[in-house]
Amino acid sequence: MKAISVLGSTGSIGTQTLQIAEEFPEQFRVVALTAGRNLPLLVEQIQRHEPELVALADDSLLPELRQRLKHLAGDQKPAREPHLVGGAEGLNIAASWDTADLVVTGIVGCAGLLPTLAAIRAGKDLALANKETLIAAGPVVLPELKKSGSRLLPADSEHSAIFQCLQGTPWAENARLSTGVPTPGLRRIQLTASGGAFRDWDATALERATVADATSHPNWSMGRKITVDSATLMNKGLEVIEAHYLFGLDYDHIEIVIHPQSIIHSMIELADSSVLAQLGWPDMKLPILYCLSWPSRLETPWPRLDLTQVGQLTFRSPDTAKYPCMELAYAAGRAGGTMPAVLNAANEEAVAQFLEERIHFLDIPDVIEATCDKHKQELINHPQLDDVLAVDQWARTTVREKVRQGTSRTSALPAMAA
Repeated sequence: MKAISVLGSTGSIGTQTLQIAEEFPEQFRVVALTAGRNLPLLVEQIQRHEPELVALADDSLLPELRQRLKHLAGDQKPAREPHLVGGAEGLNIAASWDTADLVVTGIVGCAGLLPTLAAIRAGKDLALANKETLIAAGPVVLPELKKSGSRLLPADSEHSAIFQCLQGTPWAENARLSTGVPTPGLRRIQLTASGGAFRDWDATALERATVADATSHPNWSMGRKITVDSATLMNKGLEVIEAHYLFGLDYDHIEIVIHPQSIIHSMIELADSSVLAQLGWPDMKLPILYCLSWPSRLETPWPRLDLTQVGQLTFRSPDTAKYPCMELAYAAGRAGGTMPAVLNAANEEAVAQFLEERIHFLDIPDVIEATCDKHKQELINHPQLDDVLAVDQWARTTVREKVRQGTSRTSALPAMAA
């Protein structure tokens, strides 16, 4: 039985991880949970899984959580009351919890970076659903992985597909993920993208795009932020950077392909020109399960893929006029250093401003590009953790200031603090 700690248990990745734990009670037990503000759902999770430790990101909510657990009826109380901790240190404790064999990193955004590093430093294996860990801090994370010997298993569908396709190749025998060393025999990666909410829109029609439009994904059920990232194709651009760090290929050999059916989750081309693909219904539970069970595969009762039901699989190149964020991500990845951290933070803040209807959908790439352009003067080629955290905050402040000043590309931007 594998003991797991779930960071971000009330989010999309966390809830699906816990569903898998319930479906396979003889394979997995939950020893630690972390959550944000959704206390009703967290209490239900504590009742079902009886973790040893629970951490709240906002430690001011700990008294309320204690009260909720105290007032549960006798037959609803968990058999053992968990140890409760809070704040940033509490998240780090959960990430490095002694009895955990595997840590599922489902905290969205750069907030998941520090607890992920805590898990790595504790020598824990990770199911990585927080792509920002590598995107923002790849130069910091890779040395820590080498030092601790932690194994990093990709939990998002695209990188899981690549990881699965590489099983059985010479790479799988000895190589470890996230060493920054090129993967032997791997010539090319093709990341498939659904195209998001606007895949069938003409680029000129985006002038009338609303928040409701951008958060209506045709294939996947995801959080609002990642759904907007899918609409801009920034999610795929960020995945390109993540794939670079995971598998060691340069950016000229990592491609994006629009695949509306979302059945092929990504493809690899090997040195002999063979192309391998991983297929499945659009469902995040499969890549999460593979992380939890790897190197084994578990028998599931889930619906089997029927290609006759799918009917056809189609592909096309992404429209750079419709998806300027994609090119911004490639440029940031090639610049390296702290630029991917600035790109990621600027995107998170720009999407937040859009969801609050302070900027238009088409302003998202504009403010990201302006922020990255400003950072070129301050780029740090070999950043430390403090550098990554500093530029993350600078980028968010810069975007907010630009929004306050107006979203014209010629708007003045604040100078980065030394």
